[in-house]
Amino acid sequence: MTAPLVTILDDEPQIRALLSDALREAGFRTATFARATEFEAALKSATPDVCLVDLGLPDRDGLAVVHRLALESGAAIIIISGRAQVQDKVTGLELGADDYIIKPFDPAEVVARIRARLRSAAPRETRQNVAQFNGWVADFDRYILISEDGAETAFSHAEGEVLRLFLNAPKRLISRQQMQEGLGGAAGESFDRAMDVRISRLRTKLGEDPRNPRLIKTIYGAGYIFLGDVSWR
Repeated sequence: MTAPLVTILDDEPQIRALLSDALREAGFRTATFARATEFEAALKSATPDVCLVDLGLPDRDGLAVVHRLALESGAAIIIISGRAQVQDKVTGLELGADDYIIKPFDPAEVVARIRARLRSAAPRETRQNVAQFNGWVADFDRYILISEDGAETAFSHAEGEVLRLFLNAPKRLISRQQMQEGLGGAAGESFDRAMDVRISRLRTKLGEDPRNPRLIKTIYGAGYIFLGDVSWR
């Protein structure tokens, strides 16, 4: 079995070397990049399992890189940054990152976070990747939603994690704590706001009326319920 590939996009050579050494010792393959242009060119020929992205890049806004990855790639995205403000974390998560690690960090923590992401995304023996519900098809291999008339809409890895959580537990209340435990995020304001944004985007892609959503219902003070009839194949 091929080891998972982790890409590291950071303009600091010491950080790239530190992470690469720790990840290889833990059994991962790595590819490192100092500039966004090099990283994006490499994505055309290799598909990483996890992308580590610094926000302070010399040739591109790191948040723009994160947003594009979220829209176009099925890879898990972990931001590594010296920006420690809550708003920076919230923005990164809202734009599609799965996790946010503040510099300086312990490489062992980064390895543990990566393993957690891969566990949550790994296919299980009974895990199916195509779900049908209320005229929609969610294809988790291609990261697309397909409407009754065949129109396709892409969703990000982060949005897909939330959607799968709902589809695996239809017509059951999912609390914020259950979402945090199921998705492996750090509890707090930034996680809550990121979930709100992802759910809002999913509602938009599903054509929901934000004032009266039919599929993803908010139960104020408790959590969410997905009201669709779901079948997996």
